[in-house]
Amino acid sequence: MPQGASGRDETATERADRLWDEMLQEVRVCQTGAQILFGFLISVVFTPRFTALPTFDRHLYVATVMLGAAATAALVAPAAFHRVLAGRGMKPELVRAAGHLITTGLALLALTITSALLLLLRTALYASTTAWVFSGAVLLLFTTCWLILPFLVLRRERHR
Repeated sequence: MPQGASGRDETATERADRLWDEMLQEVRVCQTGAQILFGFLISVVFTPRFTALPTFDRHLYVATVMLGAAATAALVAPAAFHRVLAGRGMKPELVRAAGHLITTGLALLALTITSALLLLLRTALYASTTAWVFSGAVLLLFTTCWLILPFLVLRRERHR
């Protein structure tokens, strides 16, 4: 068996199968969180307090729900992709497409959580600028944990 770039003795098909299994594990965590958050977001519009929200906050709510729907769609899409491509010998293409969808879904999920937090804090703190600062800090945390740190590790590994 040829040794792949990952240092493993596996064929291209075995590598695609392994990567697909790893992706499924990753996306299961994100999918559940996105779906639960989206479910809660949908229910907000039916609460009595929703009608008292200022116009900006209602627009923020709509944007948050749309981001949540898009995040859920992107994170569930790999399963639909698999259903269409299963058994057609296209696992490497599936892995590449699913990787892009998961990355998109994670970015959308970070934006959904950040905008939901902004809406919550604007309501709790009465539209305080503190809400913007805290929400920005959370977005920076997502960016650091999900992008900057992995890229730093990757860069360090490339320099070895």
